[in-house]
Amino acid sequence: MEQAAGCPAVGGSYPQKNAEILSSQYGINLFLAGLLLTFAWAVHAVGISKSHLLSYLITLMLIQLLWMLWYLCRSCTQRRLIRDKDTHAGARWLKCGITLFAVITLILDSFKIGYYIDFSNCLSPTEGIFPVTHAAHTILQVYFLWCHAKDVIQSFKTLERFGVIHSVFTNLLLWTNGVLTESKHQLNEHKERLITLGFGNITIVLDDHAPQCNCTTTTLCSIFSQGIYYLYPFNIEYHILASTMLYVLWKNIGRKVEHHQQNKTPFKFHGITVGMIFGLIVLTSTIAIVVVYLIQIGGSKIKSELALTMFYLHAIFVLALMCTAGIIALLIYRLEDRSLDNSKNPARKLDAELLVGTAAGSWLLSWGSILAIICAQGHPKYTWYNLPYSVLVIIEKYIQNLFIIESIHREQEKVNDDIKTLRIVTISRGTTLSLNPLYKEIYNGRAARGSADIPCLFKDSICGRENNGAGVAKEETSQDNSLVMHSASDFSFCSRNSVTNNKRRILKNIAAFLFLCNLSLWIPPAFGCRPEYDNGLEEIVFGFEPWIIVVNLAMPFSIFYRMHSAASLFEVNCKT
Repeated sequence: MEQAAGCPAVGGSYPQKNAEILSSQYGINLFLAGLLLTFAWAVHAVGISKSHLLSYLITLMLIQLLWMLWYLCRSCTQRRLIRDKDTHAGARWLKCGITLFAVITLILDSFKIGYYIDFSNCLSPTEGIFPVTHAAHTILQVYFLWCHAKDVIQSFKTLERFGVIHSVFTNLLLWTNGVLTESKHQLNEHKERLITLGFGNITIVLDDHAPQCNCTTTTLCSIFSQGIYYLYPFNIEYHILASTMLYVLWKNIGRKVEHHQQNKTPFKFHGITVGMIFGLIVLTSTIAIVVVYLIQIGGSKIKSELALTMFYLHAIFVLALMCTAGIIALLIYRLEDRSLDNSKNPARKLDAELLVGTAAGSWLLSWGSILAIICAQGHPKYTWYNLPYSVLVIIEKYIQNLFIIESIHREQEKVNDDIKTLRIVTISRGTTLSLNPLYKEIYNGRAARGSADIPCLFKDSICGRENNGAGVAKEETSQDNSLVMHSASDFSFCSRNSVTNNKRRILKNIAAFLFLCNLSLWIPPAFGCRPEYDNGLEEIVFGFEPWIIVVNLAMPFSIFYRMHSAASLFEVNCKT
């Protein structure tokens, strides 16, 4: 019924365009209603309690569960049909990442169930139903994404649009709820740290919505309450990754896919040793810095200042290295003459938009810190390190975004058709040798797997002779019955292939290094090492509550940026 028989293709697109608009508006209204409910609970609005918010989220998850079950059952009955697939969507490494975050999210749900059991006397039943529903939702959603993230839906398109967009905004609301809960827990700890730094004039009463009754098992309650907040970063990443994968599925509904074979690009450690070594050094040093920071911060004024200084110096050094690596990669791209792939690709377009959009969170915090340093009347010594740190954050993300976006849009390297069809015939001692299939791969853009960088087509060929020394060359020239048919372009191909391989090796090492650096810079804010809170200077200039609101809004985007950049750089490394 979505497109009448005999109607032109253009006319049939109008109902689908209307369905896309209607479903997007439905999702936005669904999200806004949940967002206002979350905000009302956070500010203690009259008549709004946490049970109302959780009931709303439970309802959304149950509706999504029903839709996913219906989709899975319908797919099972039609499993013999050939379905269109988007080969760019739902990469295997992305599915593995979301599975890891989902497993930790299930541990978080089990902690919440235990927490509810210990405080069951004064907690609403919805606080026990919510983690159970969320666990079932997580298991089925991960299975759904593993099996159907690449689907290009061509039947029941109107209904599927509403089901998929409902799932997208359900995950966004669960992400928002996790961010708010985790942020509220951090506030009291950061206030205590600011007091140790000498900012005693910051006075505000914070409420963490703690239960109004005693725990039945004190030890278990402490483990559950503390463990929950250490697991929230993984839960937050899980929901934002799930929403992005579902959004790509929504954009692919009704899309006409070009049927062509995509070359698989598996990840290989060969050739990226240098980048991996430097990246692992950055990763291990970052973990050590985070451990020392969390131990020292808040202990005393001297220890807190040393912890902040140590963090800033380490971050400045890492960001400077990342800027240098990104500039080198961009210079290599400028030296190459390769066109960009401008074909329609929802997954690639979303990656680029997320990189720029989420980077705005860090840029907002950096400009806030720069403005605070300029306007503040007093400047403790450690705050001056914040200035180059903030400037480098802005520059580094600018360069890295440019590198990643250009990398994912670059066309795969193609070899000239004349070279592809080149036939080299060697007549030696009356024998005609044809091109070996193994060496044909050289002309299909693959590097030779020999000890030499320059591909040698035959043992007795010109390239081989140059590598075998002058003795062999003299012997060959003395033989009248030896004839090699080639042109001057063959020499240039050998040298050009060697230069291309060197450039590709450098780019792969840079991508591997930046991948590990982004993982390293994801760790500190995700696990409570946030100098934007602990610095104290911004709170004096902007006020405690306004700056905390800015940080709580911008920090989740900054954390997601690092994880998304790492995922994109992993893809760049595989494709290079």
